[in-house]
Amino acid sequence: MTTNPTQGAIPAATIVLLRDEPKFEVLMIERHADTPFAGGAIVFPGGRIEPSDAEDDWRGACDGVDGFAPEQFGPRVAAIREAFEETGILYARRDGALIGDEETAALNVHRKAVEDNDRLFLELVKANELRLALDALHLFARWEPPVRGHGKMRRYHTWFFAAKTPPGQQAREDGNEATEAFWAAPREILASCDAGERKAIFPTRRNVELLNVSETVDGVLDFAARRRIDVIMPALLERDGAHYLTIPDDMGYPITEESLETAMRS
Repeated sequence: MTTNPTQGAIPAATIVLLRDEPKFEVLMIERHADTPFAGGAIVFPGGRIEPSDAEDDWRGACDGVDGFAPEQFGPRVAAIREAFEETGILYARRDGALIGDEETAALNVHRKAVEDNDRLFLELVKANELRLALDALHLFARWEPPVRGHGKMRRYHTWFFAAKTPPGQQAREDGNEATEAFWAAPREILASCDAGERKAIFPTRRNVELLNVSETVDGVLDFAARRRIDVIMPALLERDGAHYLTIPDDMGYPITEESLETAMRS
């Protein structure tokens, strides 16, 4: 099992934000068309892991630090930070309870500053006497594109975490990298991609299909706890003169290949 990104891969983290009300849905954001990576595509909120996300000073401002492998510490902090920057949703507690929408709305004025300087995130959390709820995140998947065929394109080794959205908190797109934030059932997202109304890159599409296996947030989290989660590195397969992107068939994904032609249009 690969535990660290291969050479040239940028460490990244994302949160698959889920809710059951008014129905089982996931939060997606549409990236600005001019964004270097996945411009114009729908993705889960996330971004690169910065060195500051793993600093020791964070340990005194987080809940659940001992509940997961040490290598997940920085990725969990980064996932929460990126979700805050891109959606305004913040997994943080005060006095043992997750904060609500009124408080996160008040903190939204700091999102751009945190995006410009990731080190300000720790200052913001401490100044407001909050603790990041690292234990609210559940490991969902890990992906890394292969070196071959990627050329000079950016490659991200991405940690995917799934989590139930804090009660009452509302998503607010940043209008910068994220031009739209919307809730939708996984089957609705897949249908919109099939109809050409949305586009999703290969890993996003496969993980939305994986969500579609379940019918509730608890179902997603339970399935994630039972699945084998190793780093998925898609392979390129040639068959009958056509090329396909493939992933292992024993990781719980209902669809494990897609034609390269279709994937490149996404």
